[in-house]
Amino acid sequence: MTAQGTRAGEDADDLDVEEALALVNERPDRPAGGRTPAGGPHSGAPHQPPHAHHRAHHRAVTWAEARTVAERAPRHGAGSRTGHLPPVAVPLASALGLTLAAPLDALIDLPSFDTSAMDGWAVSGPGPWEIREEGVLAGHAGHAPLTDGEAVRIATGARVPPDTTAVLRSEHGRPDEQGRLHITAVDRAPHTVTPGQDIRPRGQECRSGDHLLPVGTLVTPPVLGMAAAAGYDTLTAVPRPRAAVFVLGDELLGEGLPHDGLIRDALGPLLPPWLRALGAEVVDVRRVGDDEQALYKAITACDAEVIVTTGGTAAGPVDHVHPTLRRIGAGLLVDGVAVRPGHPMLLARTKDDQYLVGLPGNPLAAVSGLLTLAEPLLRILAARPAPEPYTLPLRDAVQGHPYDTRLIPVVLRGDRALPLLYNGPAMLRGVAAADALAVVPPGGARPGEETELLDLPWASGGIGVCFT
Repeated sequence: MTAQGTRAGEDADDLDVEEALALVNERPDRPAGGRTPAGGPHSGAPHQPPHAHHRAHHRAVTWAEARTVAERAPRHGAGSRTGHLPPVAVPLASALGLTLAAPLDALIDLPSFDTSAMDGWAVSGPGPWEIREEGVLAGHAGHAPLTDGEAVRIATGARVPPDTTAVLRSEHGRPDEQGRLHITAVDRAPHTVTPGQDIRPRGQECRSGDHLLPVGTLVTPPVLGMAAAAGYDTLTAVPRPRAAVFVLGDELLGEGLPHDGLIRDALGPLLPPWLRALGAEVVDVRRVGDDEQALYKAITACDAEVIVTTGGTAAGPVDHVHPTLRRIGAGLLVDGVAVRPGHPMLLARTKDDQYLVGLPGNPLAAVSGLLTLAEPLLRILAARPAPEPYTLPLRDAVQGHPYDTRLIPVVLRGDRALPLLYNGPAMLRGVAAADALAVVPPGGARPGEETELLDLPWASGGIGVCFT
């Protein structure tokens, strides 16, 4: 045991997750196929059969079970039972995409004074009216009260003078040469003035202390505007979980054309913006060679809440993730998932309130791991709302794996999902053109079959798209 923390299984708080995993991994009677509707607790693939060849096949969980474990893991750590990070006060300019951790209550009446809703004249009593020379502009202090038969020019948003009966819109009033204001005809009929017309009364939108938005609200641009109007300079919100990305492999190039057995690093450019789109603050991105000691140093020196590694999750001669996790005493929560591509992915608790998501090295397999493990983990840590599960019929058939769920890039065309080619583990051509990934159950899907879809964050147009 190192100073990096206790194993997850040795902390009493982890028992629920560990026991659930034990039940999942030891269950011998898992059905041979099929799934429940989108989002169901046992949707996805059945357990890998005993003859499966991937590492730790006896511990692999279904795709849906892996996502459930990732969601529950933060709630069983040493921190809050909600699972999210401790709330902080965040300036409005930095709060977009965060989740409110305290209710948004009005600090003042809105509007805070009777306000003109239009450019025109503030009038008192019946017309015609004598026009005061000075006008009333927005942002200026209060104006002297009006007396019956008086009018004054007023701008939209300006504070109406006391004893104002109504605001007469500019197009409905006509000054004469003697400085008197008359009502003009509208559609050949005399325009009438009713008390309160075109005045926004104090407190029309809310009164001081009114409950505006609850805890758990996602901070969108309109929420920022409302908070500012209600008098807030900061919001109490759940911060973005910090994420570090360690790209493993001696064979990777950072620039130029592949040559001499070396290939371009696709995950270094792909992962940081995708993690930001999932709500993370990416604090470190680095390449780590195929060196166990270098990986050990990188992990143990990292203080981010989530570490994401690429490659090295299998059992090859330079796959150092499992040995390093054992060395630091990490608790392995998911070790292999019955999903294609990406089955060697893993999730571990490396120390209190820190998690490692081990992605496969192939690009589309890494994307599969992002959506399977990183998305639910980051969502709970950031207290972000879960996406609504939904299904669409497939336009074309998709060949399935006998035992595993498949994640297939699709584009949305009307009310159908069109599967894309170039969906192999090492390919990005399909997902680069995709709107979503289809969750294809074991055995495949027929044309017209309703299939669960996972929106890609930029395709869904959600507030989670945060690339800066």
